[in-house]
Amino acid sequence: MKTPVFCAAAVLALSLAAPSIRAHVFVPDSESDKQKEREEAKIEKEQDLYEEANDAYDDHEWSRAAKQFAKVAAMRMSHADAALFYLAKSLNNMGMRSEALSTILELRNQYPKSKWSDDSKALELEVRQSAGQKIEPERVDDEELKLIALNGLMQSDPERAVPVLDRILQNSNSPKLKDKALFVLSQSSSPQAYDILLRVAKNGGNPELQRRAVRYLGIMGGERNRRLLAELYASTPDIDTKKSVLKSYMVAGDKAHLFSLAKGEQNQELRAEAVSQLGLLGARDELAELYATESTFEVRKKIIQAMFIGGNSDKLFDIAKNEPNIDLKLTAIKNLGLLGGERTGRMLLGIYETDPRMDVRKTVVNALFIQGNATALVDLARKEKDPELKKAIISKLSLINSKIAADYLMEYLKD
Repeated sequence: MKTPVFCAAAVLALSLAAPSIRAHVFVPDSESDKQKEREEAKIEKEQDLYEEANDAYDDHEWSRAAKQFAKVAAMRMSHADAALFYLAKSLNNMGMRSEALSTILELRNQYPKSKWSDDSKALELEVRQSAGQKIEPERVDDEELKLIALNGLMQSDPERAVPVLDRILQNSNSPKLKDKALFVLSQSSSPQAYDILLRVAKNGGNPELQRRAVRYLGIMGGERNRRLLAELYASTPDIDTKKSVLKSYMVAGDKAHLFSLAKGEQNQELRAEAVSQLGLLGARDELAELYATESTFEVRKKIIQAMFIGGNSDKLFDIAKNEPNIDLKLTAIKNLGLLGGERTGRMLLGIYETDPRMDVRKTVVNALFIQGNATALVDLARKEKDPELKKAIISKLSLINSKIAADYLMEYLKD
């Protein structure tokens, strides 16, 4: 084998170039790496400071939070605008109003496109009101800020705020703003505020606003409001307004008025609505009494559904066993299944064993399936001789993700 021959010039050139090639290929740029490390360390430091500041803020340690947020803001990195916002909040919580306002101004000037911009406007109103400055709501354009200004004015000078809220309700403002105006009025103990709320509740000219006022009267509660709701229910011909009154009774926990209307109201739709609201209140005794006296199928069906909402398994079981109307019986069985629980499972098995009708037994099977009650279904499958029913039970078991169901299906396949 011959040894390769290189010319002297080539060998010399390679030997001279080698050091620079090696340096270029293998030796990293140390200054660039150090710069990158410094940047990463700075980002990590800012993140740590921001988290420390938030921890202090959450612990209501305003002074410590303010110091940490100020450090983050000074770094002018990714959390700088958020830090300025929470620095302003911390300063306001410490009673340092002018410093808080200056910080808000700094946030707006330095970060005009910040996502905290709108929040800072609301904070500014809060700070100014806390400092005793009178904010004229009429001069505030933004709806959210207008309500903040009104809320503050309502606390400090309700006599001035109430007429402004009244104008908002009467003028062509957005439904959202009007709803919030009603809410602010409902929170006031001012007689003038109550009179406005009362006027809106009685005025059918704007049905949507009327229903909202009725709802707030229910939320406020009290004997006076209940009397007013009763007067409104009796005087209005509007079905939707009457339904709003029924819902307000539920919010107020007024079973007596709901029960009275569920018994005496001539309109079937309204009786059914009163029944639904009683269900939400868990009025078990009242619903049981209504079922015994109600004559219409649709309302009785609604009572059964209300019993489910109220968790009255005993009465549902009684109806499922003894109701002569097959549709109502099946409705009660379905609602027993929806209640779930071992006890209702035993009730359903009892119905299956005592009522041989196919539609009743299939409804029981479906109710047990809704419960995920594999144990009860396997028990029925082992005993059932009717091919159609057995097929229905096995079909439901195949859909239940349960070891009990899987074990039985394996056993069944081996037979």
